[in-house]
Amino acid sequence: MFLRRGAVVAVMVLGCLICVYGADITGKWTAEFDSQVGVQKYTFEFKVDGTKLAGRAISNIGGSEAKTDLQEGTIKGDDVSFVENLNYQGMELRISYKGKVSGNEIKFSRTVGDAGGEEFVAKRAQ
Repeated sequence: MFLRRGAVVAVMVLGCLICVYGADITGKWTAEFDSQVGVQKYTFEFKVDGTKLAGRAISNIGGSEAKTDLQEGTIKGDDVSFVENLNYQGMELRISYKGKVSGNEIKFSRTVGDAGGEEFVAKRAQ
């Protein structure tokens, strides 16, 4: 009886730890999607440390490439969020991302400043 309770408690503790700490998305992820300014191609380079997410976004918008360090990055369970402060054609844009990890895909929604945004899928680079 004692052994059974111990096993149940151990499984519950492990489940809680998995929820607190995020999925391991360390590495490169790529995405391509259509937006108001045309097709955008992105490479995200993620680094995870517990629930903290760091890295950078490398964007290619109309042939113009930009590299931006990610800000305010968090990952909890399968939920990921971060901010990209992008300078696009002389305009500073705050782009907020929220995503859900599922295997080798992250389903993102993003909001560009006070304007609309897009939904897209990033895939782990092979």
